[in-house]
Amino acid sequence: MAFDIEMIKGLYAQMPARIAAARTAVGRPLTLSEKILYSHLFDGKAKEAFERGKTYVDFAPDRVAMQDATAQMALLQFMSAGKAKVAVPSTVHCDHLIQAKVGADTDLEVAKNTNKEVYDFLASVSNKYGIGFWKPGAGIIHQVVLENYAFPGGMMIGTDSHTPNAGGLGMIAIGVGGADAVDVMAGMAWELKFPKLIGVHLTGKLSGWASAKDVILKVAGILTVKGGTGAIVEYFGEGANNLSCTGKGTICNMGAEIGATTSVFGYDPKMAAYLAGTDRADVAALADAVAEHLRADDEVLADPSAYYDQLIEINLDELEPHINGPFTPDLAWPLSKFAAAVKENKWPAKLEVGLIGSCTNSSYEDITRAASIAGQAVSKNLKAKAEYTITPGSEMVRYTTDRDGLLATFDQMGGVVMANACGPCIGQWSRHTDDPTRANSIITSFNRNFAKRQDGNPNTHAFVASPEIVTAFAIAGDLTFNPITDTLTNEAGVQVKLDEPQGLELPILGFAVEDAGYQAPAVDGSTVQVLVSETSDRLQLLEPFKAWEGTDIKGLKLLIKAKGKCTTDHISMAGPWLKFRGHLDNISNNLLIGAINAYNDKPNTVKKQLDGSYGEVPAVQRAYKAVGLGSIVVGDENYGEGSSREHAAMEPRHLGVRAILVKSFARIHETNLKKQGMLALTFANVADYDLVREDDNIDIVGLDTFAPGKPLSVVLNHADGSIDTITVNHTYNDGQIGWFKSGSALNLIGKA
Repeated sequence: MAFDIEMIKGLYAQMPARIAAARTAVGRPLTLSEKILYSHLFDGKAKEAFERGKTYVDFAPDRVAMQDATAQMALLQFMSAGKAKVAVPSTVHCDHLIQAKVGADTDLEVAKNTNKEVYDFLASVSNKYGIGFWKPGAGIIHQVVLENYAFPGGMMIGTDSHTPNAGGLGMIAIGVGGADAVDVMAGMAWELKFPKLIGVHLTGKLSGWASAKDVILKVAGILTVKGGTGAIVEYFGEGANNLSCTGKGTICNMGAEIGATTSVFGYDPKMAAYLAGTDRADVAALADAVAEHLRADDEVLADPSAYYDQLIEINLDELEPHINGPFTPDLAWPLSKFAAAVKENKWPAKLEVGLIGSCTNSSYEDITRAASIAGQAVSKNLKAKAEYTITPGSEMVRYTTDRDGLLATFDQMGGVVMANACGPCIGQWSRHTDDPTRANSIITSFNRNFAKRQDGNPNTHAFVASPEIVTAFAIAGDLTFNPITDTLTNEAGVQVKLDEPQGLELPILGFAVEDAGYQAPAVDGSTVQVLVSETSDRLQLLEPFKAWEGTDIKGLKLLIKAKGKCTTDHISMAGPWLKFRGHLDNISNNLLIGAINAYNDKPNTVKKQLDGSYGEVPAVQRAYKAVGLGSIVVGDENYGEGSSREHAAMEPRHLGVRAILVKSFARIHETNLKKQGMLALTFANVADYDLVREDDNIDIVGLDTFAPGKPLSVVLNHADGSIDTITVNHTYNDGQIGWFKSGSALNLIGKA
């Protein structure tokens, strides 16, 4: 039986009336995304139509999910909100702090000992406030959510950018910062600008080496890393119905890499089968009764171009396997053209490591398809030329695949099974290498491949593909290999060819697990003590940020003018810094250390205007803070792309940065900045980026009349006495301006 079944029943009971009201308000048939969004309005039934991409709307999500790295700061903030218990079903999942080094058992025990203080805090705060707790080793948040909590037509927010994975089960699931999660857990409305809609019409059926991963790899190539910003990507059509539920999850998961608000599929028999297979036949029965409301209206499906802001057509019969990268997840190469690209661009053709798993591709189906290729290495006397690792998505998947002999197949190939955790995907990987700076190539079935993302080496060329393609390449050890057309020389000197992968969507014997790793909270947590030591270097109780002083902000120093791609990994790195995710002051020592300074093309080296010397970004900013000076960060396009981590917004706020001025923002990061009381500004004329000089003193003018839709002015006071005054835009509404004036959104919650 499913968790929170009464909540699901209640939502489905009110859905027909709410959708009917929305259809009347909008005055036309509805897409699936609109049905779910209008069914979750905080104020009840729709009374008006909302303008896509413009209108801010208050929603009431059904649940909240948090992973351990982001849950620390989210729950530290929730503790400051003065609430006795979360208002909606919420969970914490311990998946980010386990480093992949030796193998599953050893790595998990090391993590439990190393992170005991953090795990004890998360377990105790969950126990106190009514939050479900998934222990280390239980699995990756998104796979565990898909197996236990996701349901068609629901709405969830999660403190991880790949929360949209639950769209594979027909759910609007959106990645947010911890402050957004606090709003919902405190029983308040959650605000979102009503998204635009991108429709992806899938026809045909996958075959051969093509997989669901190739759908999103192709879409990423079409839309780029920011082409989905401010939009929900809605998949539909015969091809969508032919994809497995977990395959749909893979597509929705990696939709985060195109900047999409989320991605979603309509309810269909594949979802019903997955619900039944994961012991949720009761949810499937409820969904069947309201199935017409869990997909787009017939008129939309008949003429989709009239209802979506953008329409993409993909024929799965013709879809070729893709490999994306290096250094960005939207550089898409069809397999037939990849070898030539490797040679032409002089990327290292020798493959050093192949890695499968992660939250994107760690389902039973993924592992069976990869194992069907790995088994051929054994049966055809092939020796894998590259290292090979496997990361199961959950303990249920691990236990079941082990029972069915699949993990033994990987072992025979020479693969190493890692713990059920994020591991190498997020930089939690102690890589075996003789030179951590050498140019080299790896290939993964993960979702992100930014420079230094997996192993900290800026010269690692990371490519993204399906688990079966990754496995084939690991056997070949060569990126110019094409498993569809090429042969390999086995240990006996015989030319052999790999057969097409074979897989099962669901285990024939059903899923099984001895201990899934779940810990239910106390019924009454009023006497539970939250464990935080005053001397800890891992956890730190939060102090409220100061409110706005009520005047224009003048005399700001330029901290850094970031050049090119500046993701949340550049702003607040993961990897070894994950251990400080619960200690704001300590983790602030990684502020912007990966960003490239536009004036010297170097990371973590900026001018300190106090004496003209150069230093590391956090140290320079701490020097400004020590003498009471604020600063400003200037950035390029799509600033804050990538993870949902709000530390990338909290760190500059904590150290005294007052504003971020960029050409454009990624959605989640812009919201996170607003929540923390920062000014998130964009150049009205992007060419004005070039006017900013290294030793500028900067004023932000017009704050006394700060209002929605009204631009502000930024005065660049140059060292030579000249001045440039530029216009900057913002997207603040009245409520968000209230966050700024109060010092943060949390300050307002504390007053409520």
